Amino acid sequence: MTDGTPGAANSAAPILSRGSGSSFLGDVWRNFCRHRGGVIGLAVLLTIVALVVLGPYFYTVEVGQPNYRARNQGPSWDFPLGTDNLGRDLLAQLLTGGRTTLAVGISAMLLSLVIGTLVGVFSGYWRRLDGPLMRLTDLFLALPILPLLLVAVMLFRDTLRTAFGPETGVFILLVTVIGVTSWMHTARIVRGDVLALKRRDFITAAQAGGTRETTIVLQHLLPNVVSSIMVSATLGIATAIITESALSFLGLGFPSDYPTWGRLLFDGVNFIQITPTRVLWPGLAISLVVLSVNYVGDAIRDALDPRALGR
Repeated sequence: MTDGTPGAANSAAPILSRGSGSSFLGDVWRNFCRHRGGVIGLAVLLTIVALVVLGPYFYTVEVGQPNYRARNQGPSWDFPLGTDNLGRDLLAQLLTGGRTTLAVGISAMLLSLVIGTLVGVFSGYWRRLDGPLMRLTDLFLALPILPLLLVAVMLFRDTLRTAFGPETGVFILLVTVIGVTSWMHTARIVRGDVLALKRRDFITAAQAGGTRETTIVLQHLLPNVVSSIMVSATLGIATAIITESALSFLGLGFPSDYPTWGRLLFDGVNFIQITPTRVLWPGLAISLVVLSVNYVGDAIRDALDPRALGR
């Protein structure tokens, strides 16, 4: 029992908050570890990220260096994944291209997450904005995404390449186009959570106490929708990677001398009968990343389920 003094109450409050916080994170991690697919997916994803980020520092073969004497070779000791029609090492291209593909996927996911979260919070909390923002969301959902992406890339690619350079300009274009066309599902999920949360007693108490609306949104609503945002983030990475790979496969992505996984697929299609591994390795890399990210997203969703946490 406490003596009822303010000092005792204040000293006990941080201890309780630290204990409950660590217990919550521990419960989330234990629930995540119970999801076998999520654990395997996380291990595969971390392995691929480590290979892509650290691999070029250890496997120091020049990516764009042609070797005409070693064209269209299969896997060997000298070339672990074979070579392309110009004799360039496929393993070096796969590692370097993975950096670009993952960078585009993560950057586009962050952009779509910011837009979707803002639209969802504004629509769910401020009733007067709900109608216009949801109709805008419905409009974007009704648009044919792939033709829209193709038109946007064709219109702005040359302008951005001239302004920022061939690689940086295409990177900015792909990230912007993919992010702007993939925020709608996040907005709907966040809006639903905000609609449910703003009727809770702690929000009503904050409003009755004269708390500013921006403070309520930042300190009370956003922390309670983090779980939904995290799930959308994991699935958004997979969507962005597939979209970038599709655009590169259609020849509308990065330049031919700047490898990405989608570009490697595009370049290898014409030589699939000579060296089938040219399309096998980048296709396998894309599939593994997307599959592992989806499993990690499912595991995070289950781990943050209040019923599984007993809260």
